[in-house]
Amino acid sequence: MVKKSNKEIMPVLPLRDVVVYPNMVIPLFVGRQKSIRSLENAMNENNKTILLLTQISADIDDPVDSELYEIGCSATILQLLKLPDGTMKVLVEGVSRQKVSKFTDTNEILYAECETLSSNKQTENLQDDALGRALEDTFNNYVKLNKKIPPEVMSSIAGIENLSKLADSIAAHMTMRLEEKQKVLELSVTKERVEYLIKSMESELDVLHVEKKIRGRVKQQMEKSQREYYLNEQMKAIQKELGEIGDEPNDLDALQKKIETVGLSEEAKEKVMSEFNKFKMMSPMSAEATVVRTYIDTVIALPWKQKTIVNSDLIHAGQVLDNDHHGLEKVKERILEYLAVTKRVQKLKGPILCLVGPPGVGKTSLGMSIAKSTNRKFIKMSLGGVRDEAEIRGHRRTYIGSMPGKVIQNISKAKQNNPLFLLDEIDKMAMDFRGDPSSALLEVLDPEQNFAFNDHYLEVDFDLSDVMFIATANSMDSIPLPLLDRMEIIRLPGYTEEEKVNIAKKYLLSKQFQQNGLKKKELLISSSAVKDIIRYYTREAGVRGLDRAISKICRKVVKNILSSTKKLGQVKVNALNLNDYLGVKPYNYGMVDKKDMVGQVNGLAWTSVGGELLRIECALMAGKGKITQTGCLGEVMQESITAAITVVRSRAASLGIDHLFHENKDLHIHVPDGATPKDGPSAGITMALAVASSLTNIPVRADVAMTGEITLRGEVQEIGGLKEKLLAALRGGIKEVIIPIDNAKDLVEIPDNVKKGLKIHPVRFVDEVFAIALKTKPVKNKAVKKVSSESSKKAKTPGKPLPH
Repeated sequence: MVKKSNKEIMPVLPLRDVVVYPNMVIPLFVGRQKSIRSLENAMNENNKTILLLTQISADIDDPVDSELYEIGCSATILQLLKLPDGTMKVLVEGVSRQKVSKFTDTNEILYAECETLSSNKQTENLQDDALGRALEDTFNNYVKLNKKIPPEVMSSIAGIENLSKLADSIAAHMTMRLEEKQKVLELSVTKERVEYLIKSMESELDVLHVEKKIRGRVKQQMEKSQREYYLNEQMKAIQKELGEIGDEPNDLDALQKKIETVGLSEEAKEKVMSEFNKFKMMSPMSAEATVVRTYIDTVIALPWKQKTIVNSDLIHAGQVLDNDHHGLEKVKERILEYLAVTKRVQKLKGPILCLVGPPGVGKTSLGMSIAKSTNRKFIKMSLGGVRDEAEIRGHRRTYIGSMPGKVIQNISKAKQNNPLFLLDEIDKMAMDFRGDPSSALLEVLDPEQNFAFNDHYLEVDFDLSDVMFIATANSMDSIPLPLLDRMEIIRLPGYTEEEKVNIAKKYLLSKQFQQNGLKKKELLISSSAVKDIIRYYTREAGVRGLDRAISKICRKVVKNILSSTKKLGQVKVNALNLNDYLGVKPYNYGMVDKKDMVGQVNGLAWTSVGGELLRIECALMAGKGKITQTGCLGEVMQESITAAITVVRSRAASLGIDHLFHENKDLHIHVPDGATPKDGPSAGITMALAVASSLTNIPVRADVAMTGEITLRGEVQEIGGLKEKLLAALRGGIKEVIIPIDNAKDLVEIPDNVKKGLKIHPVRFVDEVFAIALKTKPVKNKAVKKVSSESSKKAKTPGKPLPH
């Protein structure tokens, strides 16, 4: 070591990525030849003292003076060891800070002329004591959070009283960048160095706090996932041991294979694969994973390509329809036409069939027969009471517990994409704040749109064009017009008595025998008994009531057989002992009233359950022209009464009645069964006849019934539901029926046995009605004024009714 005044010349050992502080003991591995020579020179000629300078860049093998920091640390070599590979391991201890003023490079060794940087002297004052404590406390917190520093370090620095030495010892253990470590070395003033270290550690503590939170959160999630995974694997192992599951392939691989092979459309495949890729990244136990998996399973469960082979054999279809249903020739013919065109045109874009008729005539069972005859899967979707649009189009996946609509659900259940879809009770749908399901059905039932039906849950199009849709309804009044426009109406009228007897013999008796466990040799129900059941125990267009009555007889017979102590022979049920099984007859068959009455007329009405006889009564009293209407009548029916009275007034002369009756007589028109609402214009001629009969005091024939709307000119206009009304007349024992002449064309569709059992009178004007239905012909009034004045005088006596 050469001294020049207060400067010293020492050999230089360049360091890579390390800064040595005073009082710091550190082992160094030296491999560069120039550095080895510097060490040897220090050992031999420089009293084991060497200057340690850090390289600015660690990549340089032979640094020059400009590539070294100017401030370093002089160190004493404590131990030197030569290694077999030619390198050296040296243990050094830092002594003091040195500032280089000049470098000398001899090509063999790099020397530096340097001077010692003295720190301020240690004085025992409160400020240094406070700084020391703050430094120790901060470092203590730093060690707790920094996992790279062993906790034993705190005990090694606990006995250091010198603040400068304490600061250097702490700096040696801190995790800092090289530039920051060099800056600590360059701060020779102890106070500045301590403050810088505290500031650095506090900044690092903030980062370490955040890291700790993140580490804790990640660890918690990992522990939960690992725990769930471990428990799931344990569950699988237990199930495998119990034999509940086998060595199955990976569930995700199986799911992906199914997605690729199920035959999805391009749009659906792209959507499902996108969801599948998200599903793979999720935790199996997360709620979102369950939602995505349910969606994928729902989509791939749909029959995208699966379909049944449709049987287009018309002879077979006709046989199935005949075997399952009696009569209904027009309906069967239309269905066979539909199937014939389907056979000729492979993919028929035709209208949707809508079967309209009263309850119990076989609309639903007819749909089942069509499915059976064409070899299609049968799906029934009841629309009665449905008031939510999502029932048809599904819920969006954003809602908890969302699912597809009933259409997609039923298609998925059928596992075929060309079933027969029966939309039952399409007229019973409702509408509220949740939407209008009938509007949602517009897309389903439109052949131009349903090839790309979009369910809210699926979010992809599904082809419904191969599905055969058939709707059923009791009435068309409540079906919205846009929906009605998409369907072809096929009417199923009520059955005649003869048809009901045949249905009972061919279908109902055998069905009830089987359901009640009866044999043919145990019970015989005669044809007369079946007829009496139809006439006296049912009043319906269909056969449901008849079926229930037969079932009741069968149950009673089974009970008698099982409760009897002796063996019973064949039980015979006929018209004479029918009361013993069904009780009192609830209905009368035959004329409503056998006696011809004044002011009482038999009308004919149409209801959703078939035709009905409607009796209309009119009573005449002295008064001031008051007209009373009772019987729960609707507005249209009340207007018909007003029109009927006007027609009778205009024919006062020809009917031989007082033309001032509207001033001195009170009329009371009543329609019995007052609790039942009644409305419609078809009772117009019935009202007019009742009023005319009361005013003329001529009885009306009890064996005549009528239907027809009336105009002020007395013209009889066309009505609807003719077949149902004629069937009601036949059931009620009516002999003659008056109908509008415009309805004569509809008689072609009326069964022959109905036309034979009734004498039908098509009429144009109400005068013809009076001529047919009144018991005697009215006498024309020649002296109208004279009779009128006399009758008005007699009418002055209050409360005295006219003779009948």
